[in-house]
Order: sequence, then structure tokens, then C-alpha cells
Amino acid sequence: MAPQLTRRAVVIDVVRSPFGRGRPGGILDGIHPVSLYAEVLQALVGRTGIDPVLIEDVITGCVIQVGEQAGNIGRQAVLAAGFPHSIPAVTLDRKCGSAQQSIDFAAQGIIAGAYDVVVAGGVEMMSLVPMRANRLGRDNEGPLLRRRYPDGLVRQGISAELIAARFQLSRESLDAFALRSHTLAARAEDSGITERSVHKVPVPRPDGERIAEWDEGLRRDTTLEKLTALKPAFHDRAVGAAYPEIGWKVTAGNSSQVSDGAAAVLLMEERTATRLGLRPRAAITHFAVAADDPIMMLTAIIPATRRLLARAGLALDQIDAWEVNEAFASVVLAWQQATGADLDRVNRYGGAIALGHPVGASGGRLFANLLASLEEGGGRYGVQTMCESGGMANATLIERL
Repeated sequence: MAPQLTRRAVVIDVVRSPFGRGRPGGILDGIHPVSLYAEVLQALVGRTGIDPVLIEDVITGCVIQVGEQAGNIGRQAVLAAGFPHSIPAVTLDRKCGSAQQSIDFAAQGIIAGAYDVVVAGGVEMMSLVPMRANRLGRDNEGPLLRRRYPDGLVRQGISAELIAARFQLSRESLDAFALRSHTLAARAEDSGITERSVHKVPVPRPDGERIAEWDEGLRRDTTLEKLTALKPAFHDRAVGAAYPEIGWKVTAGNSSQVSDGAAAVLLMEERTATRLGLRPRAAITHFAVAADDPIMMLTAIIPATRRLLARAGLALDQIDAWEVNEAFASVVLAWQQATGADLDRVNRYGGAIALGHPVGASGGRLFANLLASLEEGGGRYGVQTMCESGGMANATLIERL
């Protein structure tokens, strides 16, 4: 029997839409989520020049799969993009890590021999299909879960407060990190570093078509004084009585923004890319998923990071760039405190506090920024990690080629 050749999953390109504020009147208000994702898929194919008939699957993250986002939005977007109807698609939900999980599954499928060419990404229109729209009027816990957690599972904002208390993070440090996010994002936009991955999207409006060009959440005029003046966003007397350690430091300013957006990544087996004359930008080499206390909820990025590095046989200081989702400033600062990572290598182009967090698509935006950070800085290894509802997390290692 002939020896099997080692298969490697490589990244050809990544494209995302601008991220709009997830409310009526935002820059993407007026476009259907199927159309938004189709726009990104078309842009990805157009930029790479690949014949879409070669795509063997489209793996899509989407968290709130009801209303306009129901019915396997990945498949609907494939058809809306005008791709051959022979291309299948699947839509998955790993909460905020949905797009990252889509990328991981795509790369794992390539390594395993299930695919040679696959697209992975995600979409979320939170202005149209708001958070918890799929839970209204429903008991999604059940008696056994309530028996284990009789006080109930808390909201993510409360988890962010509990993290700030456990890791003794000051309000000043949270607001300073939020300001850093906006400052770095503005600098990256002005320099054109992040522009490469952004596809300008035409949005139909009653008064005529408009073009969404830039991320809407970036606040160039924010200051530490403005951030300090904001009131806690999740203050609740009953919660405070149950968790007296909470100091109420989490505000809208040091939290991620509710957003609309979509992203997609083209992945191939390395020899297929060579045969098609396409230049790989990076290889996706190692993966980890982890889970932690669902009350703290957002801390699983710490064991996920450690597990990933152990699997790859790499030390912390060998990672040249990190993308850690800024669900809340407290999450990233707690992760940095627990791991000892160099904050100067983390989220160099800003994060969800400045750019927004369309939950099903954010993993694609982090991936684009991680790749850009390695290419601009000449680094070799990059890690992306994402905290997720329910106390879960993904971590992914890429190697620049």
C-alpha cells in the first residue's frame, strides 16, 4: 500500500462585510441576512478567481436561527449568490464562536480528507433578529438543569462582572482597555491594514441604494473621560444580593457592541491550491475546544488556550499575534492575567469593543485581523480564541506561510 501523504489545510483568502450597529438605522439596515452573506460569498469567489463549482461545502455560523435567519441560512446564501445548486451548506451554532467553529470544522475536514475546497464563515443581523429571539416565551433550561443550578444561569454581563471581581480588575483598567480598542482600530483603518478584508456592501434603502464601507461602531472621538462617565449596564439589586462581590464596573463602553455583519474564508488542501495556481496565506494547524463554569461563563478561553499550546508543543512567547474576542474588557484582561501573554501582541487592530460583535460572524473578523497582524508584523504563529455562552471556548492556531 502506498504511503498516505500528509494533508494540510491552507487559507487562500478571507472577506468580511463592514460591521454595522445592530439597530434600526444602522449602515446595514435594509439588507436581508441571506443577501448580506451572499454578497460576502460572491466577493470571496470574485477576489480569488476560483470556479465556485469546486466548492464542496459551505459551513456557516449563525446563532439566532429564527425569522429571517432560519432554514439553513448557509444554503440559502449559496443559492442567493448564484452558485451552482450542487454546492451543499450547513449552518451551526456554537454561540459567539460559531464562525470560528465553522473555520475549524472546514480545516479539520480538509486534514481528514473529507474536502479539498471548502468555504467557512458566518452571518448575524442583530438589528433584524435580536438576541434571545429564539427563546421568547420558552423554557429552554428544563427541570434537570434547574435542579443543578437552582438560582439559574446568569446573563453574560453578570458573568463579566463576576470575572472583574474574581480577577480584581479595576473600572479604570476596563475603560483604559476599551479606549485602546478604539484607538488601535482607528489606526488600523487609517493605515489601510484592515481594509484588505472588507468588502463594501450595497444596501437597498427606500431613498436609494447606499454603500456600507466602514465599520460603524468605531468611536474616534471617545476619551477616557467619556468612558468613565458611563453607568454600569447590568446593575441589578437582586443579582447584587446573590453575588455581593460584584463591584458593578461593566458598562456599554467596555463591552462589545451589538452588530450586523458577515464573513467568509476560502480554505483548500495545500496541493489543490498549488494545482490551481493559488497562493496560500496561512495554514490552520491545531484546534482546541474547552468548557468552564457556566456561571463565570466567559473564562473557558483560559483552558482552551493552554490546551491548544500543549497540543502544538509551543510556548506562550512563540505566539506572535493573538486575537482574543473582546466580548467584555474584563474577559481579555482576565485571560491575559491568567496566561501571562504579552498584551502588546493582543488585538493589535482593535476588537469587538470598537468594531462590533455580530455573534455568528465575529470569528471571521478575528481571523482576518489575526492573518493581517502576522503578515504586517512578519510573525509566524497566531492564535485566535473566543469565549462563548454556556461556558465554552474555541482556540485555533494558524501559521503564516
